[in-house]
Amino acid sequence: MNAIPEIYVSTDVEADGPIPGPHSMLSFASAAFTADKQLIGTFSANLETLEGAAPHPVQAAWWKTQPDAWAACRKDLQKPESALPAYVEWVEALPGKPVFVAYPAGFDFTYMFWYMMRFAERCPFSWSALDIKTLAFAMTGLPYRKAIKPRLPKHWFDELPHTHVALDDAIEQGALFCNMLAELRTSQAKLAAASKESGADSEGKTAPSGQ
Repeated sequence: MNAIPEIYVSTDVEADGPIPGPHSMLSFASAAFTADKQLIGTFSANLETLEGAAPHPVQAAWWKTQPDAWAACRKDLQKPESALPAYVEWVEALPGKPVFVAYPAGFDFTYMFWYMMRFAERCPFSWSALDIKTLAFAMTGLPYRKAIKPRLPKHWFDELPHTHVALDDAIEQGALFCNMLAELRTSQAKLAAASKESGADSEGKTAPSGQ
């Protein structure tokens, strides 16, 4: 019986503050990848802001430096109570077990989980998310706070734009994750083969005479 494959749902959130509720998610997008880096679908939506919420001054100032990204996330606005149920249904229809992937997951998953539970009343990712920053920390040996994109191996990155437009960034980081996953799997396979060979060599040895 074949195991159901995991689908890695790379997700990027653009918001006007550090936490949902007092602040709003402006835009979000997901790009669904198979483990071998096949992009099998995307979902994106720009959202109306939450009633009673307000931008945080720090984020408001940052958005003023990003006029193109701001314009992109403020067109064709949808109500969260429409967009989030549609998104959850899209995730649930993917041909595998969905895994939420982000960089950093602590920010993006916080927003997505809050919005999904409030407006769709369920989360297809359960209670967990895969953090690319943590994976980079484990694979590189860098200190966790130093595991930032400029310090990661260049061959992990495809030539894809990072524009602060949610869909662009979701695709870019999804490809990054898949490249890291491929290298991790190759390393694991080599270790397994070396361990098997070492075990075979040990089994083939005979005990010294007199023992």
